[in-house]
Amino acid sequence: MSAATPPAREDHLATTGAINRKAALASVAVALILAAAKSWAVLRTESIAMLGSLADTGLDLVASLVTLFAVRLAARPADYDHRFGHGKAEALAALFQVSLISVAAVLIILRSVERFGSAGTPTAIEYGIGVSILAIVLTILLVSYQARAIRATGSVAISADSLHYRSDLLLNGSVILALVLETALHLRGADALFGLGIGLWLALNAGRTAMHAIGELMDKEWPLEKRQRFLDIAERHPALHGIHDLRTRSSGSHDIAQFHIWLNPHMSLKQAHDVMEDITRDLTADFPGLELIIHPDPADQPESDLLTQQDARTVLVNEAAASDKTPGPETPAP
Repeated sequence: MSAATPPAREDHLATTGAINRKAALASVAVALILAAAKSWAVLRTESIAMLGSLADTGLDLVASLVTLFAVRLAARPADYDHRFGHGKAEALAALFQVSLISVAAVLIILRSVERFGSAGTPTAIEYGIGVSILAIVLTILLVSYQARAIRATGSVAISADSLHYRSDLLLNGSVILALVLETALHLRGADALFGLGIGLWLALNAGRTAMHAIGELMDKEWPLEKRQRFLDIAERHPALHGIHDLRTRSSGSHDIAQFHIWLNPHMSLKQAHDVMEDITRDLTADFPGLELIIHPDPADQPESDLLTQQDARTVLVNEAAASDKTPGPETPAP
């Protein structure tokens, strides 16, 4: 049984798609402005830290363009060739961003190591500091706007894009500090050291983003807290004898879930249908655009030790206990 009518899901998809597109366009605009400003600053300062910041901004621009394309594709409704929609285009875009970030991180680290053995130092630091301050102001405005979009849609592509810009706040602050230490305070090697730190920071962020995107492509289950909230709502119905075989996944901004419910074996088909309709209504109120399949089972079916037959709440409790490295309860299915 589907959780929402196709028009309702399409309306939600259109709404989230519009929000994501505006966030992606804002990202592209900021990246264009900062790429131009930092290119000029690199020519004036010859700073490795500023060069690293420029490389990151250039990648942000490419990544933002890819994100814009991905969120537009992900917002397309399901068709005959993609019955679950196009949401995973966002995860693919995130992986593309990761590949770009990884290359930039390696190049920046290598250039920083080379600078350690050279006599070069930054010049005209006031230009680098001014551009970095501009970058910080624009980035704060963009990240705030992206955060509202992410809260509204949960987009993995916008989240990955926002991660770049959040790291840019630290990156631009590091550029300012590196220029002051190297030129004003004459601490040799500060510019190269901060460039090295920026490269390592980019590599770390690339790994985190990759794990998120791969998890979505591999149909990883929702986070534990989200599944617990989902069960809290679903289990409210008094006719339920239990829920089992809960399966969840996300496709871009689109949530998909399915589960089986145990009901009184003497319940009529109409009564069972009404129960599922009630559960669907409650869940879609808290999970807009959710695609849901519910399957009814008689509560007197034989017990089984299979994972699919274990009560969903028990599975979550055991999973939480395992993550804490403590034994969880072993409650059998009804």
